[in-house]
This record gives sequence, C-alpha cells and structure tokens, in this order.
Amino acid sequence: MQEKTASKRLVLPREARSRIPCGNTKLYGLINEGRIVAYKNGRRTMIDLDSIEAYHASLPRIAPKPKVMSK
Repeated sequence: MQEKTASKRLVLPREARSRIPCGNTKLYGLINEGRIVAYKNGRRTMIDLDSIEAYHASLPRIAPKPKVMSK
C-alpha cells in the first residue's frame, strides 16, 4: 500500500519577498526566527508558501480608531 504525501508549495526567495513584501534581511530573519519555513535543495533555498500564509495570519490586526462626534 502506498502512503500519500502532501506536496509542499515551494517558491524561491525572490517570489517569497514579493508575497510578504520585504527584503532579503527581513526574509532570512523570519526564517532564522522559525516564523517562515525554508528548505535547501542543493544551493537553492526554497520557501514554503503555507508558512508565509501562517505568518500573515499571525500578524496583529490594527483596530480602527473610534469615531469622534463633533458638537
């Protein structure tokens, strides 16, 4: 019987930066903090898109300011 394995959606850092958006330093900082998952394929770094979506979901929401009623 064959086991089903989930395929990972991987992109190069260039595309990952366009989805966050950020620079190289911020992207690799997020990887080093464990907030974004990355894999190595030889010399190539591949970023997991699911981890980018999870990172976006973890960001705090900005609450709207209450409206001030003028007299």
